[in-house]
Amino acid sequence: MTAATASAVPAAASTGRLATERVCGTPSAGHAACFAVRQTSAAEPSSLRANAVSPNATPSGYGPSDLRSAYALTASGSSSETVGIVDAYDDPNAAADLATYRSQYGLPACTTASGCFKKVSQTGSTTALPAKNSGWAGEISLDIEMVSAICPNCHILLVEAKSSTLANLGAAVNEAVKLGAKFVSNSYGGAESSAVTSYDSSYFNHPGVAITASAGDDDYDGGSYPATSKYVTAVGGTRLVRSSTARGWSETVWNTTSYTEGTGSGCSAYIAKPSFQSGVATSCAKRAESDVSAVADPATGVAVYQTYGASGWTVYGGTSVASPIIASVYALAGVPASGAYPNADPYSHVGSLNDVTSGKNGTCGAPICTAGAGWDGPTGLGTPKGAAAFAA
Repeated sequence: MTAATASAVPAAASTGRLATERVCGTPSAGHAACFAVRQTSAAEPSSLRANAVSPNATPSGYGPSDLRSAYALTASGSSSETVGIVDAYDDPNAAADLATYRSQYGLPACTTASGCFKKVSQTGSTTALPAKNSGWAGEISLDIEMVSAICPNCHILLVEAKSSTLANLGAAVNEAVKLGAKFVSNSYGGAESSAVTSYDSSYFNHPGVAITASAGDDDYDGGSYPATSKYVTAVGGTRLVRSSTARGWSETVWNTTSYTEGTGSGCSAYIAKPSFQSGVATSCAKRAESDVSAVADPATGVAVYQTYGASGWTVYGGTSVASPIIASVYALAGVPASGAYPNADPYSHVGSLNDVTSGKNGTCGAPICTAGAGWDGPTGLGTPKGAAAFAA
């Protein structure tokens, strides 16, 4: 299966609790895969309507109020802030599906006509868009709907790369920044190669812009690019459940017992250790992944509305959920300082994060595979406790 024709394929193994599928096929050399994982066994309520006017008539999966509660997010963001979403190929139903999602949960409309939502190609064209792809369309729906959930007043800029090569996806990142996005989410990745240092300087070196990237869905994998970029915030994944704690929620590392599906982590083979990790015991000689984390387990996943490649409401997981959540929390925290790299900010505000101390994503031990107090590979420094950790 080539990257250009990739669509939903079964996961290598189920979570052991439900059936899932990865919506993007295995990428060919030089390409990236999206990190969205969709439940295939979720049963929606029989009374659910596609355009329910009441936010109380909710689909399966966490919605905006759940996520904002879990991460103590009280602000709704500003319409002067734009969150950029970078994905490959075109989702022809993106705007319509976004409208349904926002209507379902009582969020303010975000349309092309109002200027709140904009979809462009990697060259900025609103008409000459890439080829359609049903797998990446699921990723796109997930991404733009997570921005809506976390920062409902933010504008959304969707930049669609013409293919899933890292070069084209990187060009789309540049275009998102060029068009004014100060927060850019990348829910995809691939194996590192000697080219990543060149990609870093060409596509991800944007001071004053918060760029996030998913850590991957294959449990400990040694590191996924662009999550290992020294310029991005690498976002790992958790299992999020309600609890009787004062917080009302608890989180552990997202993984499977077979270590075939779960949050990624690892040490870069090429990217030098950034200064913000110099005082952190990562056990890596170079850049360590991850920095922070958010919900990613499809068993405790989020509600998504998708009609190109799916039939409506479904439940998604994968670190593709976590990356746009964190990018949107950055937007709630305000515009990054000019000339600064926002991926350093959480390292100065560890008290404003929920430290995830339980679970592992492999057998390599602490801290790269096993969660514990402080930084660890699967969950980084932790998950948002409000937006303070992501402020300059």
